[in-house]
Amino acid sequence: MVQPAQALIRSWSTSVVPEHQRLDYWVGAISEGFLAMDASARRGSFHGELISAPLDGIGVNRVRADSQKVWRTPSAISCDQERCCYLLGNLEHAWRVEQDGCEARLLPGDFVMVDARRPYHFDFADGVHCVSLELPLDWVCRWVAEPQAHVAQAFRRSEPGWGSALASFAGVWTPSMTAQPPLPPHLLSDQLGALLALACQPRTERTGTPNLLQQITDVVRQRLSEPGLSAHDVASAVGISVRSLHRAMAAHQQTFAQLLMSERMRVARHMLQNPKLAHTTAAEIGRRVGILDASHFSRLCRSWLGHSARALRPS
Repeated sequence: MVQPAQALIRSWSTSVVPEHQRLDYWVGAISEGFLAMDASARRGSFHGELISAPLDGIGVNRVRADSQKVWRTPSAISCDQERCCYLLGNLEHAWRVEQDGCEARLLPGDFVMVDARRPYHFDFADGVHCVSLELPLDWVCRWVAEPQAHVAQAFRRSEPGWGSALASFAGVWTPSMTAQPPLPPHLLSDQLGALLALACQPRTERTGTPNLLQQITDVVRQRLSEPGLSAHDVASAVGISVRSLHRAMAAHQQTFAQLLMSERMRVARHMLQNPKLAHTTAAEIGRRVGILDASHFSRLCRSWLGHSARALRPS
């Protein structure tokens, strides 16, 4: 029996223990929900809440808590040896992060990446309302060649560029989203990874060639009717690694998810406007371009094509 997605959501709150135990409880909660860390804050009236859920291998966490300092020590690292990175953004207050001798002051809405394999330090001087995405290291390395080179570097939401796009996209992730994701989970994780790759890409780097991008596009066009078409499928067909596919697309300011949906909706528009298909239902046209859910296809028509499926049909 498959459990509902809601059953995967876990939560911790200091409100379940007496005031004098709350800080100790909180240190245990973040160590259980994330990884072994220490924290310091005002005892007594301290309040903290952590909610966590998985989505396609990514841990989606939201934290609300009073002001505190959090750090990870070499001894804690030797105990749990977690192989992951965290992408974090405090949504309401400025805060500081330090790792590997790099330090960044982050404004509300900015994001930053840290590597759990090495010590770090957070200073939430004005409180915590934080999105924290746990990214398995092997997943990160598919998108970013040297993740350690990008720790404690701010992805600024207020500055034009891919860092802003990444911060905006990551900022809306919530544990409750995992119960009814707006897109298939693998597309959401691919979009996150592609934006991370773009945000970490040096401005002078331009990998990939127009020819390779055209090969990728050709395979997508040939196979877009497959509902489960993935970046791995396309990369295998082209004869490259998934990482090479994403990096080639990033070099041309694109993501795989965008390309796939753009091509699907381009074909859908032609089919909806074709008088010879006037008696073919919109739901069937959606299925022919790899979108099995009729209501989802209807929403995509409005968001990608600017009209309802019915409005696009020949009069």
